[in-house]
Amino acid sequence: MSDASSKALIVPQKDGRVGARIENYTKFWQKDMGKDGEVDKDNRVDSYTDVVNGYYDGATELYEYGWGTSFHFSRFYKGESFAASLARHEHYLAAQMNLKPGMRVLDVGCGVGGPARQIARFADVQIVGLNNNDFQVARARKYTKEAGLEHKVSFIKGDFMRLEEQFGKNYFDAVYAIEATVHAPSFEGVYGEIFKVLKPGGTFGVFEWLMTDRWDPANPEHHKLGREIEYGNGIPEMRHISAATEAVKTVGFELVHEEDLAERDDVVPWYYPLEGNIRNAQTAWDYLTVWRMSWSGMFVTHNVTRVLELVGMVPKGTHDVGEALRVAAECLVKGGQQKLFTPMYLMISKKPEQRTEF
Repeated sequence: MSDASSKALIVPQKDGRVGARIENYTKFWQKDMGKDGEVDKDNRVDSYTDVVNGYYDGATELYEYGWGTSFHFSRFYKGESFAASLARHEHYLAAQMNLKPGMRVLDVGCGVGGPARQIARFADVQIVGLNNNDFQVARARKYTKEAGLEHKVSFIKGDFMRLEEQFGKNYFDAVYAIEATVHAPSFEGVYGEIFKVLKPGGTFGVFEWLMTDRWDPANPEHHKLGREIEYGNGIPEMRHISAATEAVKTVGFELVHEEDLAERDDVVPWYYPLEGNIRNAQTAWDYLTVWRMSWSGMFVTHNVTRVLELVGMVPKGTHDVGEALRVAAECLVKGGQQKLFTPMYLMISKKPEQRTEF
């Protein structure tokens, strides 16, 4: 799994603040239900920090248990291992961005640092990982120390909607985000902050979660799918591809390359690990990864989590976040099969050498 082996199912968390945020995540969705059964989108967007932190406090260790330390999807070659696929996806982004040794690079929404460590090794760059979740930042620092990469990769707790306050203008040679900026209250807001901290001529690369041209929000089934993706993944609002491409241009970037990697004609689909069919596992080692998403694997995980929560070994609400992840798996597979959703819309953008900033 990425650059770290699979972890135990759950590691006890003693921080009361973490437990409160996990418990509040599902309560947040429950208390804000409108008359039509919809969660108040404006409230979600305004409260994006609480939504994201509550989700990742509960989901982080479940992610590591099932996915390793790189919290993203990837394409698969026939016979390619899960870990190799994740690394290749990260290397592809670094190559498309033309990262060079010694560059100062920002990882926006870095998770527990799997991609940052992988890209630092691959491109020989200096990476700062930014994350608004203190629990994940602590995990990222721990794994980076274990990997002996503290001289190349560092992490700070911060808000990606306030990058200029934290770093100042024109600080980074390049910035990337892997399936993270979908959590922002607006694309213009987060892309505008990225624009400010990039040096003139700098590169911004992103794998974005988006709804495709096949998605029709007026279609009740499509609309429902979008809401399920939001709930299952702690996202304030799912948006169409055009919202991202227009936002990049609006804040001042030159969009030099765009591509939906989920549209590639791959024999093995990007969502195959979520389907839980162990017969489709690419390697013997990957049987365990795929099994965890099978009905039996989920049954074991959710029931063990429920017991640990009852005896106080994990915070209240962890089981409910696990249930949200189950919903997430189902709706992402459905969205992938129908090509209504992509988790890997690639945009490579340049900040002009001279430009009035957004």
